[in-house]
Formats: sequence, structure tokens, C-alpha cells
Amino acid sequence: MSRLLEILGSKYPIIQGGMANIATHELVAAVSEAGGFGLLASGGWDAEKVRYEIKKTREMTDKPFGVNIMLMSPHASAMSDMVIEEGIKVVTTGAGNPGIYLQKWHNAGIKVIPVVPSVALAKRLERNGADALIVEGTEAGGHIGEITTFTLVPQVCDAVSIPVVAAGGIADSRGFDAAICLGASGVQIGTVLLASNECPVHDNYKNRIVKAKDTDTVVTGRGTGAPVRVIKNKMSRKYLALAKEKTIDLEEMEKLTLGSLRKAVHEGDMDGGSIMAGQSAGLVKSVRSCKEIIEDIYLNSRHHKGII
Repeated sequence: MSRLLEILGSKYPIIQGGMANIATHELVAAVSEAGGFGLLASGGWDAEKVRYEIKKTREMTDKPFGVNIMLMSPHASAMSDMVIEEGIKVVTTGAGNPGIYLQKWHNAGIKVIPVVPSVALAKRLERNGADALIVEGTEAGGHIGEITTFTLVPQVCDAVSIPVVAAGGIADSRGFDAAICLGASGVQIGTVLLASNECPVHDNYKNRIVKAKDTDTVVTGRGTGAPVRVIKNKMSRKYLALAKEKTIDLEEMEKLTLGSLRKAVHEGDMDGGSIMAGQSAGLVKSVRSCKEIIEDIYLNSRHHKGII
């Protein structure tokens, strides 16, 4: 855990997930101020928008925070230079292998923490020079892999010697303790922070998370190779129905989901929007501050109390 905290520079070994259209400066600054590690999302943005968000975050906190870069983005290369120019100290990556950027990031003093969905990729990225790994299981919200967090984490911990961060399905101190017992050095959380006062999503989105039951999420896009976990609604049911019709092409499927995350996040459309959330939504019972959420996870953990 100490190695991870040295990399992050945060008070607690808790990273906020880089949720596209959601992890803006308001949420990131609040998480970092609360002792966690805030992470600006870059999905759907260009480098200058992310630069703006970095500056706004720095106006709100002097605590450490990082940037998540989606490597499939057409702006990934420009962002890789921008984080160096802005003096960012930690970058997490998703949707690809950051190998082509690792050397220049390390030369600039940036620690690199890729998100991985498998042991094979974890081992490859350790060989390439990753400083730590975020191991995300299928319980998570948004884009997911197929292996569960609590079977994948110990296998990755056995396979690598760098710090491992567990992600997917963690929303309270029990999940934190479970991750630590399995060998993780810390956790990444997302769904529970959707229901925070500082999260910039529509109140309808927050309330839908709070009302969620254990069976309320579903995975769309498995047939296209891009599985996404969301809260069940009219849009997801229509998408899954279309997916069963062999005559429907991919372009028509994409039209259904075009802009759907923004509909949920900004407009509060709970019928036609994509309500990305993980299975841990069933554990979220109220809207709280980021400080309350993060301190509840860490300070109430049996690990912190010295019981395990």
C-alpha cells in the first residue's frame, strides 16, 4: 500500500474512476480534497478541453490528481504531450496498450497506471514499465471485461510485482477490505461516487443509482465486442431486443446509443439515456459528500482499524 501511496501522493489508497462526461473538475477536486485520488476523464474530449479541466481543478485544490487517457481516442497523441506540458504526475490509461507513450511519460516524471482486464495484459504492461495496474472486473459500470474483480485481482497479484488497484464492485469498507485481503494495494471506485453531492450528473441519475437493486444492471454490446454495463431502462431493453435480430446492422445499433450517455448525465433522461453504473449500485443508499463516501470506505475498514 505504501508503494501505491508514494505513486499517487494521496492520503488514502482510493482512486476515483475516470468516468467519461462525469469525472470533471468538480468531482475530481472534491475527491482529492477528501483524501482520495481524483482522476479527470478524457473520453469524448480533445486535449485542450482536458487542459482546461486541469486548470479548473487546480483552482479548486492543491491536492494530487491525475488524468485518464483512452488510448483509442483520436486525441490520445495530443493528450500524451499535453499532460507533460501541464506537469501531470500520474496518468491512467484504458482501451489499449500505452507502450508507445511510456518512455516519454517516464522521462517527464509521470507515473503510468494502465487499466487491465486480464493476467496476460497485466504481465505485458509490467514488462513494458507500468508503475502500477488497475485491475477491473466485470462488476464495474461502463465498458467492461468478462472476468470478475475478485477472481481476477488475486491472479494478477500473483503474476506481477508492481502495485495492483482493484476496481469493479467496490462501494464500501467491506469491498475495500476484500480487495486488500486478495493482495491489492488499493481500490478504484466509480458507481458510489455517482451518488455524491459534488458529482456533476443530473439529480435523476443520482436518484436512480440510490434506488437500484442488485439485479438492476445489464450488459449491452456483447455481440459487438464492446460490452457496457448500464442500469436497465427502455433504451437498454430496446438495444438488447435489436441485438437478437440478425437482420439489424451495427450502424443501426449505434444510432440507438449515439449521445445516450450525455442524455442521462446532462438531461436526466432515464428512459433513453445510457445510465452507466456497476453492480455495486445496489449498495448505494443515499447521496453523500465525497468526503463522507471516501472516509466511510477507508476509516471504517477493518484494515485501517488493524483487525486484518
